[in-house]
Amino acid sequence: MSAAEVGDPTLRCAWLGTVAYTRAWEAQRRLAAARRAGIVGDCLLLLEHPPVYTMGRNGDPAHIHGGPDRLRALGAEYHEVDRGGSVTFHGPGQLVAYPIVDLAAIFPIAGHPRLGDVIRYLRALEAAVCATCRELEVSAAPRPPYTGAWVGRDKLAAIGVKLARQITLHGLALNVCTDLRWFDAVVPCGISDAGVTSLAQQGVAGMTPERLAPRLAAHLAAALGRRLDAAVDLAALAGLEQADQAA
Repeated sequence: MSAAEVGDPTLRCAWLGTVAYTRAWEAQRRLAAARRAGIVGDCLLLLEHPPVYTMGRNGDPAHIHGGPDRLRALGAEYHEVDRGGSVTFHGPGQLVAYPIVDLAAIFPIAGHPRLGDVIRYLRALEAAVCATCRELEVSAAPRPPYTGAWVGRDKLAAIGVKLARQITLHGLALNVCTDLRWFDAVVPCGISDAGVTSLAQQGVAGMTPERLAPRLAAHLAAALGRRLDAAVDLAALAGLEQADQAA
């Protein structure tokens, strides 16, 4: 991808399999710097993580039952990160999507074309997830004032993002066939009056994150006004080639 391609309305995506959280975090920062410099165009990383809990910059330690050491004792990693929101879980059976896009180019703010509209971006992510779920006959919907995709009072997909000099980081996590018992150790996203659910719990049998990834990618591209392209070179650019993944 050359600088000449940056203006092309394409969202280049790659399925990366299972990637350790810290490696994926570094890959996002690497791609964000390249996007900001005009070396690459808009990108989308699709993957799973080994068990890990992450706490956002606005998180409350009271949302972790027993503290980080208890989470580690369960066999998961724990990281404090720079996205919005409180604590959540990522792990096997969950489809994670990290869009690395120039938000000002996608959702410019009227009168301030060099700034991107974060609220429109969040709504676009919600719309893409809900459209993906509707294809599987699961009636997911937003639940204002919270972000994410919900089935009633149960969260199906969590969303937490960061905007760094108009380039997006972090993204969304959709529970496909996740073991929901992992969420018992925390107050997911800091919302005490909500539960969690998965596509499997909603009756979708035989679905995996890898199988669902192309559908979610297509809906994300449409919601962001981009043309989808499965970029074979994206994993290498991110430093996450399939053969060099860390579990």
